Amino acid sequence: MASVACIGECMVELRQAQGGASAGQGGGLYSRGFGGDTLNTAVYLARLDIKVDYFTALGDDGLSDEMVAAWNAEGVGTRRVVRLAGKLPGLYMIQTDAKGERQFFHWRDSAAARQLMSLPETDEILNSLMSYDVVYLSAITLSIYDAPGRERLLAAIKRARLLGTRFVFDTNFRARGWPDRDVAREVFAAALATADIVLTSTEDLLALYPGESDDQLMARIPSPELVFRLAEPVSLLRFPGGTSEVRAEPMTKPVVDTTAAGDSFAAAYIAARLGGSDPVEAAQAGHRLAGVVICYPGAIIPGYAMPPKKRHRPAPSRQATK
Repeated sequence: MASVACIGECMVELRQAQGGASAGQGGGLYSRGFGGDTLNTAVYLARLDIKVDYFTALGDDGLSDEMVAAWNAEGVGTRRVVRLAGKLPGLYMIQTDAKGERQFFHWRDSAAARQLMSLPETDEILNSLMSYDVVYLSAITLSIYDAPGRERLLAAIKRARLLGTRFVFDTNFRARGWPDRDVAREVFAAALATADIVLTSTEDLLALYPGESDDQLMARIPSPELVFRLAEPVSLLRFPGGTSEVRAEPMTKPVVDTTAAGDSFAAAYIAARLGGSDPVEAAQAGHRLAGVVICYPGAIIPGYAMPPKKRHRPAPSRQATK
């Protein structure tokens, strides 16, 4: 079975309940859950029958216990999760407007996940990457580590690639996670130069390179396989031997919440590629799953709402897919 290492951070999520604001108080009721971009992708990968392990650090508290139990229940592997005494997970709050667009507020400066690249266990964790078919992480993942930690992680990924592991980089960009855009551009350049597959969007790249055209933005990415999502539900693909444009099917249900649209797209794309689909078929699968996810509140939709699984061709060997 194909295997994926997802690296990142899961946080405690507070989501404002619909109609929960009290008159004159500017607040309201919030539901508590757990979420994070790469964790969302890991859950959807597991639901798509991909063996996936989540790489992160958590505390030794009850909330961290609940996280691990929830991941195990979804089929996400937790053997690479490091537990740190006296630490806590990060916290974020979501407010969603009437159109389903969301605003995030974070409290994560001392979260356990930020220490993953500077622990006694780090070398063992990073050396294990070479045993996976794919390593997946996002720009948010890179933003939580310091410069030496990022260098350590990318060096380990480069070693793993020599043995056939593919690196998938999602450019999920959040300005608040970076000290400034110059630092972000430097880190992005290093990740883009290393990645085998890049999943990106105009939203992410225009925030770093304002005013550039789609062609200019795509030219900044040297990776052999690129998925470039536009503001409309369309993806431009570039891959060895060709280019293509893939449009999402028209929506038949109202959009409720766009949280995890990109995360679920990434999961379906990776799963399809590991299953032997070509990039066009993989992008179609990505749009299909994302189109379902945005019709439900929250990042993780009910299991019964998952679209029917498509039977893929047998995947080639790791070395052949490089």
